[in-house]
Amino acid sequence: MFLVVGLGNPGLTYLQTRHNVGFMFADCFAGELGISGFRESGVSLRAERMIDGVKVVILKPQTFMNLSGRAVAEVVSFFKIQTNDVFVIHDDIDLDPYEVRVKFAGGNGGHNGLRDIDRHIGKNYWRVRIGVGRPPSKDQVADYVLSPFYSDELVKIGHVLHASATRFVELMLASDKTSIINNITDATKEK
Repeated sequence: MFLVVGLGNPGLTYLQTRHNVGFMFADCFAGELGISGFRESGVSLRAERMIDGVKVVILKPQTFMNLSGRAVAEVVSFFKIQTNDVFVIHDDIDLDPYEVRVKFAGGNGGHNGLRDIDRHIGKNYWRVRIGVGRPPSKDQVADYVLSPFYSDELVKIGHVLHASATRFVELMLASDKTSIINNITDATKEK
């Protein structure tokens, strides 16, 4: 079983903001799996699909970014998912725009959503980091990540998310997670 968690903030205000690339990825990923929508479940929106005998659960926590851990912990506990089968997709200001990196465990890099997840389930899960760039000064970070993508950026990030989601679907059923890491990253370089 795999749990794929896209991080973001609920509501139309945040729909196409940099902080919501996790939600955007979750939507692309669901589309790649032929899932047409999410349903309310606890404090999240959730979608599920069986693929070749493997259950895939996609989650969009509705608790707002900084409180994402509760939603993730609910699903991990309910389905008894091992944390090394959890993939959390989130924005990262320390990566160049449209760059994608995958890593297992480690620090939260100041990301409050990851910090809360760490508090609830520990640090031993996968992080799919999607670069959104950094504003000119540190005091602009909150406004920057909560601002919407410009239309040209939206097209580019759409290509990156689609390429990543497509590649993720192709690779996630293989038990070799190292292959997932390398190939998702490689798939986005050509965009």
